[in-house]
Amino acid sequence: MQNFYRVILVVLCSVSFTMAQQIKTPSEFLGYELGTQFSRNHQVVDYFKHVASAMPNQVKLEQYGETYERRPLIHAYISSEENMKNLETIRENNLKNAGILPGTPSNTNIVIVWMSYNVHGDEASSTEASMNTIYKLLTEKQELLKNTVVIIDPCINPDGRDRYANWYNETKSTPFDIDPQASEHSQPWPGGRANHYLFDLNRDWAWTSQKESIARIKVYNKWMPQIHVDFHEQGINSPYYFAPAAEPYHELITDWQRDFQFQIGRNHAKYFDPQGWLYFTRESFDLLYPSYGDTYPTYMGAIGMTYEQAGGGRGALGVKTAEGHILTLKDRIAHHTTSGLSTVEISSKNAEKLNEEFNKFFKNDGLKYKSYVMSGNPEKIDALKSLLDRHEIAYGYATSKKVSGHKYSTNAAGSMNTTSNDLVVSTNQPKGKMIKALFEPNAKLSDSLTYDITAWSLPYAYGLETVASTSLVSANNTTNNTTIAPLTNAYGYVSDWNSMKDAKFLSTLLTNNIKVRFNHEPFSQNGNTFNRGSLIILQRDNTHINNFTSVLNNIAQSNNQPLKAIQTGFSDKFPDMGSSSIRLIMKPKVAMISGDGTSSLSYGATWHFFEQQLKYPVTSINSQDFSRVNLDEYNVLILPSGNYRSMLNDSGMSKLQDWMRAGGKVIAIDRALNTFAGKKGFGLKYNDNDDDNESNNLIPYADRQRESAKNLITGAIFKTKVDNTHPMAYGYSKDYFTLKLGGTSYSLLDRGSNIAHIGNDVMKVSGFAGSEALKGLKNSLVFGEERQGRGSIVYMVDNTLFRSFWENGKLFFVNAIFFVNN
Repeated sequence: MQNFYRVILVVLCSVSFTMAQQIKTPSEFLGYELGTQFSRNHQVVDYFKHVASAMPNQVKLEQYGETYERRPLIHAYISSEENMKNLETIRENNLKNAGILPGTPSNTNIVIVWMSYNVHGDEASSTEASMNTIYKLLTEKQELLKNTVVIIDPCINPDGRDRYANWYNETKSTPFDIDPQASEHSQPWPGGRANHYLFDLNRDWAWTSQKESIARIKVYNKWMPQIHVDFHEQGINSPYYFAPAAEPYHELITDWQRDFQFQIGRNHAKYFDPQGWLYFTRESFDLLYPSYGDTYPTYMGAIGMTYEQAGGGRGALGVKTAEGHILTLKDRIAHHTTSGLSTVEISSKNAEKLNEEFNKFFKNDGLKYKSYVMSGNPEKIDALKSLLDRHEIAYGYATSKKVSGHKYSTNAAGSMNTTSNDLVVSTNQPKGKMIKALFEPNAKLSDSLTYDITAWSLPYAYGLETVASTSLVSANNTTNNTTIAPLTNAYGYVSDWNSMKDAKFLSTLLTNNIKVRFNHEPFSQNGNTFNRGSLIILQRDNTHINNFTSVLNNIAQSNNQPLKAIQTGFSDKFPDMGSSSIRLIMKPKVAMISGDGTSSLSYGATWHFFEQQLKYPVTSINSQDFSRVNLDEYNVLILPSGNYRSMLNDSGMSKLQDWMRAGGKVIAIDRALNTFAGKKGFGLKYNDNDDDNESNNLIPYADRQRESAKNLITGAIFKTKVDNTHPMAYGYSKDYFTLKLGGTSYSLLDRGSNIAHIGNDVMKVSGFAGSEALKGLKNSLVFGEERQGRGSIVYMVDNTLFRSFWENGKLFFVNAIFFVNN
């Protein structure tokens, strides 16, 4: 009988080996040696289809989404035949182990390893390595698959990757040129790093502003792996980087997560050392900001890691480094393949321990704050609920009448009377640690030198009054649904103005040629008071539209927008409908600068805002064409963050000022303000900040990087004062919490309007800001408007569209477009 089983085992192994032999190598399938060309996305997809077709019992391919440019988003599940037969059971067991699904898992000996490639499109070696990795897993590493399910996403960002690959394939020399100054090592604007809308998808895991992120997060939360690796590239002169990560580690990260990063690093070293490959660990890449491909999984219980290979957009097929070494694409593929296989190996060896610690991670008894209770505009609460739904985080509505704890608006202990409309998010659920990371008032920093922003607290980002309670706050799951009553014939209709939902409604009205007014002073009718900025839609303005009430009713219903009817133009409290304080909104024709000098990320965020959020038309103008453009075709010009000194030289600036004086409006964002600060004809000036350069020169060389942090603001949140009587601040209270991305500071305007500013008492509520940078923020501008003849320029020191997650700031930008100097 033993001989019989031996025969069966030999036969099964032989069959598996034979099937594996049917898989073509990437080079055989592609028709060129891997690493001698950059593969286009469709070729990569075709290779994964080939592998899945050749070994259907061990590989399952799934399309989980589609990019904005209609490229498929795919991932492959790879494991043993036995595991693949039970793939759904393995997934459910994993979620039961985390407490996400009810019940006890039947098996916790299988580890799930998810490897993501090419989130940055021009870090293109990793997608090539993904093909090599799946091939080697199936032909050389079958033993690792017995207790491992490997999920491979070969390209998170196909649009950016093809932008880079197509450019490089049509640009490169033959043979390729290793001179780093050659054109094939210098991409044109905007480069291939970002996706279609020029978002950095590696910063979008938590905010899920992009459709690629939304699709990926849906599947990620379906699987919740124990290991997640994000494959990247960095500068051409850097060695390879792998775990363990650098400080600061977020305080939520467990001792086990820290320790296993070291185990993984040592396992990689075991393979890198014999090859003489250089690498580094514990530098640069920290684990704090929660929206990365390493930190998001970490806060979801995984060992989340970034691996960085030298190369990136400048790496091309080969480049000469500063040390005289020739770095090739083949080298880069080999390094990423090695670290990927090493990751699967060490995970397989520790499968049981990984599952055990994974289970422990979701025990949340030790968290300080048990509930976060949020009060505010229902539309802002709905926007936050949509984000929570994408991450499958549970919430409810307050049932208690009062809650005490840390009050966000005062950044101190306080209390709040609650209603049944107030949102409660509690940490007594499996994803409680992620809730803490997203909602905590001020993330604890173990080191001030970080790779990204240090503040992101969602209550501030969504503009909600919040109390974090150390006690569990009772809540129910009843949803307060509101029904929009159909419109009846009236003199006119009024909508409140508080949120992006209202802004989208205005955009829909204007694009449907419905005329809309807004009020500069509050007015009252029939017991209703309408604050500044309310949208007023009058019958007499819209006689050009047949069946106007029916048309407006359809738009209001489709936008779920409540309107209050008014039966007269005579107000109970001034102004009346014919007052000069109630003005028609002139439908703006908006242009925006793109191209050289413009920050591609800032441009992309603004572009995405217009097309996907506000849904209002915008015309992009290349900075190189500015001198030839007829600006009279537009009445609003947006300058995203960037350097416009070349475009706005003497003649360009003169052209822009003439256009503004004739009635044009410029909205300048972030670094675009440098173009105007201290220039003739503009009142914008830098804040004085005296530095003692002599003493700085005496700082020891080894301490200078850390000493320079005194002048840095790395994404911190500040409380500002708002003039909410100004049109740019309609819909806001007298306080606003702004996300400040840097230490550049501008003085308050001597002429014009200081719409939002930081006063003499600088109130930082979250994030890192150096002592010298804080001094420079005293009495500084946040948002301002300066008149230029009949037109004006709007200064937005802080970018409210940054990464599209600072929801509460977006209405300032909308107001600047539609209301300011209307």
